Amino acid sequence: MKTPVYLDNHSTTPLDRRVFDEMVPYMTERFGNPSSMDHSFGHEASVAVEDAREMVAHLVGARADEIIFTSGATEANNMVLWGIMRKYASLGDHLVTCVTEHKAVLDTVMQMERAGKKVTRLPVDMNGMVDLGDLEDAITQSTAAVSIMAANNEIGTIPDMRGIGEIVHKTGAVFHTDAAQAVGHVEMDVEEMKIDVMSMSAHQMYGPKGVGAVYVRGMKPAVRLEPLITGGGQERNLRSGTQNVPGIVGFGKAAELARQHMIDEEREQRAWTGRMHDRFAGAGAVLNGHPSSRLPHNLNVRFSGIEGKAVINSVSDRVAISAGSACTTQSLEPSHVLLALGLSEDEAHQSIRFGLG
Repeated sequence: MKTPVYLDNHSTTPLDRRVFDEMVPYMTERFGNPSSMDHSFGHEASVAVEDAREMVAHLVGARADEIIFTSGATEANNMVLWGIMRKYASLGDHLVTCVTEHKAVLDTVMQMERAGKKVTRLPVDMNGMVDLGDLEDAITQSTAAVSIMAANNEIGTIPDMRGIGEIVHKTGAVFHTDAAQAVGHVEMDVEEMKIDVMSMSAHQMYGPKGVGAVYVRGMKPAVRLEPLITGGGQERNLRSGTQNVPGIVGFGKAAELARQHMIDEEREQRAWTGRMHDRFAGAGAVLNGHPSSRLPHNLNVRFSGIEGKAVINSVSDRVAISAGSACTTQSLEPSHVLLALGLSEDEAHQSIRFGLG
């Protein structure tokens, strides 16, 4: 059976063979528990985890001790948002986020509201950009955290991260970003962008599923979190449980490869999405998202009068594409991201997302 061309790399990326090869020994002969250090098996696993921690940290401009491994970006987002709001409860009960965030953030802040927290959801313009003036106006003396994603998973829009970081830092709140779609594809520097806490995912950058990480600023200023999962004290007491050693090793290798190839891949992917956009525009398609400040491998377009699902189904044996977020792909509801841009429900249903790899 002929395999379709895969263009859904925002939902997941294929595991790089070099990443797989790095992981295999830690599923077989190097099976030790990193917390069991009384023998060579545990020591070997611990060294592998710390090496991977260095590689992930290096990719985002952090220190190794500022990286905490999780089961993925969804857990990371939950861990961070609840961790901040609980730790800083005495300073404020208000959180600012954006209407186009991933469901892992939006559903979490909805739970927070039910628990009595106050949440402000910022609107976006027709390109998916947050207005920095709106952000500044939304932050109050009781704001504990601001959570704005680094790159949108549907339309690829990249906001002014440094501008957001500077505003948040002036107020003393904690700046969190869900960077699952950005890390490994565009340069992310936590110091340059003044990010305090950042969520990441391995399977979005040619690593394995089931492993992610959180960057937690260690100084200037140090950020403290209340742990979501307790038990054994692993990961600086912030995420207890036996570490997923093969997954973590794979994440580290994926991060190392991203540092080596990201710039060349970005240039190549921008050229391809540019060509695709030009061809689609010639057939009457309209771009969703920002025309230039966007992920290099993302293209989200709508064809007036044609259901996106109909197009997807008609080419499914040749090209694997999607209508939007993999986390809500079974829903018949229109994309909350596209509606936030000002699109009608019909226009949202006419949209297709291409994710190159």
